[in-house]
Amino acid sequence: MAGSFPEGSSTEDCRKRQQFGNRLLSDPARVFHYNAWDNVEWSEEQAAAAQRKVQENSTQRVCQEKQVDYEINANKYWDDFYKIHENGFFKDRHWLFTEFPELAPSQNQNHLMDLLSENKRSQVPGWKSSEDGLGFVTEEQHQCSSNGLGHKEQTLPVEENVTQKLSHMEVHADEFPGSSATYRIFEVGCGVGNTVFPILQTNNDPGLFVYCCDFSSTAIQLVQTNSAYDPSRCFAFVHDLCDEDKSYPIPRDSLDIIVLIFVLSAVVPDKMQKAINRLSRLLKPGGMMLLRDYGRHDMAQLRFKKGQCLSENFYVRGDGTRVYFFTQDELDTLFTTAGLEKVQNLVDRRLQVNRGKQLTMYRVWIQCKYRKPLLSDTGS
Repeated sequence: MAGSFPEGSSTEDCRKRQQFGNRLLSDPARVFHYNAWDNVEWSEEQAAAAQRKVQENSTQRVCQEKQVDYEINANKYWDDFYKIHENGFFKDRHWLFTEFPELAPSQNQNHLMDLLSENKRSQVPGWKSSEDGLGFVTEEQHQCSSNGLGHKEQTLPVEENVTQKLSHMEVHADEFPGSSATYRIFEVGCGVGNTVFPILQTNNDPGLFVYCCDFSSTAIQLVQTNSAYDPSRCFAFVHDLCDEDKSYPIPRDSLDIIVLIFVLSAVVPDKMQKAINRLSRLLKPGGMMLLRDYGRHDMAQLRFKKGQCLSENFYVRGDGTRVYFFTQDELDTLFTTAGLEKVQNLVDRRLQVNRGKQLTMYRVWIQCKYRKPLLSDTGS
């Protein structure tokens, strides 16, 4: 979770990069000229081979006893992940504001690109770049660890008691963190802050307030002790988005943006709908839910071995964390059932290349934007 831009591209070219889908591989002989290619079409043979691989690695399921353990102790497995990888890497997500300009709507494009330039990014403690030029998560590096995140001395966050109190009481419109903000963003499953901190760095709107949660207490402590964490602009708290008995410390109809980046896939499939329903209630009319997650037949799914499948298209990794691989229709059903309207639902088929080892890796991600209807849209 290496230079700043894809090899063979200038810094200026990458600052001008438009949304995904602009580097097309027209000549297979040039496949190793760049680190990644967009909108790669799969042949019928390749699609059939991927389906066979999924059928093969799904034949042997994890026993029920183990499945119960992975569910009950899910937060423990993620805690262990962040403890192990605390001295790992920090994957930058400078693609965030290209794909999701809603995260910094008041910034004009020139100013935004300037903020993402090398000297500006160096102001964010520990901001590193990724070799693929886009900062996407690989399966071996699922979620991002916290090396170089500029952690303060590890002290118990003062927000912890506040969070515990807020999560067990009714939140009133004028009595919650960020109540005076005019633009509110909430990231669910924030990990160690590899989305939150770029947002705080890039979006200079004085009315901005960012909320972030994770059900790993280790991850939240790493966020709260990061030197870039500013309690006047951000509130990080521990929360399980599947826990129906624990309320969010945010009132209904108060959020402009909810961000779900490689997090919904970690949830048991039969709990996803209720989780999205609860989140949708937090959005203002006109507010947007943004998602980026794993798509069906992504390279990561095809790499799983027999005995790692929990249920159809749902797997457990070697470290006990879990992952689901979506289709566009599945995500559309989740969001529309929650009362949201489709703005965007795209598949990003990308061919990543390891030129040193002459390897090709086919990635499949799905990107979605769904909006809560305005009151006038619902006839209210």
